[in-house]
Amino acid sequence: MAKYRQIHTTFWQDPKVLEEMTPEDKYFYLYLLTNPNTTQIGVYQITKKQMAFDLGYSTESINSLLHRFITLHKLIKYNEQTRELAILNWGKYNLHKAGKPVIDCVNKELKEVKDKTLLLDIMKHIPNDSVLQAFSRHVHDTHNDTSTRSGQEKEKEEEKEKEEEEEEEEEEPIPKEDMESEVNNYSESETLTRSSYESIYDFYQQNFGVLNPFISQQVQYWVDDMGGELVVEAMKLTLKQQKTWKYTEGILKKWVTQNVRTVGDVRALEIEYKNKGRFTKGVSGRKEMVPNWLTQDTKEINSQTNIPPAVDDEFEKEKSKLEAELKALCQELKARKE
Repeated sequence: MAKYRQIHTTFWQDPKVLEEMTPEDKYFYLYLLTNPNTTQIGVYQITKKQMAFDLGYSTESINSLLHRFITLHKLIKYNEQTRELAILNWGKYNLHKAGKPVIDCVNKELKEVKDKTLLLDIMKHIPNDSVLQAFSRHVHDTHNDTSTRSGQEKEKEEEKEKEEEEEEEEEEPIPKEDMESEVNNYSESETLTRSSYESIYDFYQQNFGVLNPFISQQVQYWVDDMGGELVVEAMKLTLKQQKTWKYTEGILKKWVTQNVRTVGDVRALEIEYKNKGRFTKGVSGRKEMVPNWLTQDTKEINSQTNIPPAVDDEFEKEKSKLEAELKALCQELKARKE
């Protein structure tokens, strides 16, 4: 039996699609909504390799796109262990009608879902009550099953914690103040680094396109070397010139040679460049630089090069002789023509 997936025409009028999505985002989102693995409930199993094969992307590009749709657009969720993907607003457009065939299909597909927590966010957008009740029954039954398991797991965790505490007591204690300061410094630096990378990656993908692994490594290198603020500033200048990332790297390399370390240094260079342009704008002609030796007297040159006067006189005589012969030859040729 053939499967069909409906895409509402308002998809192209959604502000999120129009303003926040790149062309690659739109292409990827349409694939998530219509690929053969999709189900009636909006949760289906699919691997990253299959997505990469179907779309012609690398697995790194798929990872980047999934990250954007989970953290930035907040339209999907993906379980790395079960390989299940959930489209959060699926029910808004596909679960507004219900009947016995639809409910039977929904119940069948709900039983096959491994990670039932993916259903919770989809339930928020389901308008039909009967479909919503079917979702809630499966989520509730799963919660009861997991509650008994969680009790046993808690006991095992408590036993492990006691064993770990005993092992820690045998080791040399670390001063509490030093330990807290190290943990706080590490956590703060780690979160700052991750957030700075993610914001710059997002800026790249929103303006340049999908971020492949090679470019992401280059971005990380320049962020570590120059700082995220300067990298973003270089990308903004690149966008004004409608160039690619290669142009951005050229700007950053030039800033390294000019010892640029802050955006303030960039502004100072721009002012200096503008001032130089105003100074040279009024210069209309170009003055050729004549070497000094060209204006020197022949005798002065001879004196500098230590040429004897006798040799100079012989040269002048020979020159005069040749000029006379050349003049006579020209007159003879002229006479023949007449």
